[in-house]
Amino acid sequence: MELFKALKTRSKSYDIPFKHWEIDGPLTPETIKEICNADILDPRKDDLKYDGTRALDGGEGVYREGIKSGGKAKKYRCYVTKENANEFPNLKKFIEELASKEVHKFIGELIGKDLSNSYIRLEVICDRQGFWLKPHCDIKEKLLSSLIFVNPFNESENLGTDFYDEKLNKVKTAPYKNNYGYFFTSGSNTWHGMEKKEIKKERRCIQVNYVTFPTDWKVY
Repeated sequence: MELFKALKTRSKSYDIPFKHWEIDGPLTPETIKEICNADILDPRKDDLKYDGTRALDGGEGVYREGIKSGGKAKKYRCYVTKENANEFPNLKKFIEELASKEVHKFIGELIGKDLSNSYIRLEVICDRQGFWLKPHCDIKEKLLSSLIFVNPFNESENLGTDFYDEKLNKVKTAPYKNNYGYFFTSGSNTWHGMEKKEIKKERRCIQVNYVTFPTDWKVY
């Protein structure tokens, strides 16, 4: 229960520019290895340019409904599902920990959301040079938004997520440190993104969400 230990003893809350938490050491070494080894296609090789959205669909950075199709980048996105879970046994254990009543109740109390009827969505991410994200607020169906970074290539800590105030002034950058991340609940003032920065090799992380729509992973 590395995640639960980290939540209880190695997380810290911040109020500026909006309520969020940073967390240190939620992943086991085996889980980190799976994230680093995940085979994720590079959209640039198909002449698909990064456009400031994860879906590569040019969507506006506003508090909006989700794109049901998954966007143009659907085949370049690596969600952990029951179909491919055998490739990610340690991430499956991590999902099961997130799904446990002990963990989702603890997180729900922190963020002020009832997670008892939610589902978990976990995506393994590999961003390459040229990637950026325009400032945006997550869809309201995301009850929890979280990125947990792994940094196997000693990339700059500046490659973390940028947080903005309501006037879209950058206030802070969550550091891109190995086995480190952040989480918050979606809202109309939770502006975040990533400005254009140099990625020397890869920016690896996992995106973790509790969501209202069905996925393969229902909480217990």
